[in-house]
Amino acid sequence: MDESRFLPEAHRILTSLAQQQRDNIAAAADLIADCLGSGGGIYCAEIGHGIQMDFINRAGGLCAVQPFTFTVAVNTPGPECRRKAEAAERADQDIEAVRLAVAHSALRAGDAMLIGSVSGRNRRPVELALACRAKGVKVVGFTAMAYTRKVTSLHPSGKRLFEVCDVVVDNGAPYGDAGVQVPGYEHPVIPLSGFGMLTAGWLIWEQVLSRMAAAGTPASVLISQNREDGPPYNAESRAGYNRKGF
Repeated sequence: MDESRFLPEAHRILTSLAQQQRDNIAAAADLIADCLGSGGGIYCAEIGHGIQMDFINRAGGLCAVQPFTFTVAVNTPGPECRRKAEAAERADQDIEAVRLAVAHSALRAGDAMLIGSVSGRNRRPVELALACRAKGVKVVGFTAMAYTRKVTSLHPSGKRLFEVCDVVVDNGAPYGDAGVQVPGYEHPVIPLSGFGMLTAGWLIWEQVLSRMAAAGTPASVLISQNREDGPPYNAESRAGYNRKGF
């Protein structure tokens, strides 16, 4: 078996999270624990390539972590002679949809939102962070600082995700995300951001659970649904979450 080139990179990210990101992870955990302790809700939007679902309805995870998703679909076909002008008029419809979703959601001041963008430059994550903060919702952002500092924003504000969040956690991925050098390939392969964001997330949830237990308000958590006692335990845990809010 060839010696892995991925494992040293994974170890580098673990070391970065344990050392360079220690304070940021603690700050994110404080923000979330304070939010739950004050009656706020915890929402997880897109973190990157579906990673956010690893934090929702998982064995050992918090019942309180809820998804934030939305869909706005409009179908108004027309002749080609009109499409160029209409496309220009609709240039900001993607971020307008984000504003609409936040404005008409159940989000309220004192809630917390987790958002991710590896490059930090994309329009929707930046707009979601801005719209949430305008509503009084605290934002925890996940991004790759080595990547985002080398790119320009695609958002009209010119800001990247790390510039519009309350707390930012660096997932440790390099510029371009892929970070494993394999002979025979022009560019690095194997993206590293997912590994970093998953690990950072569970480090945050571990600290949130510890803080809440130490405060005498342990959070409602789930166990595996496929354990023999899973369904009744989880039903009771969700009932507790619905009753207490955490």
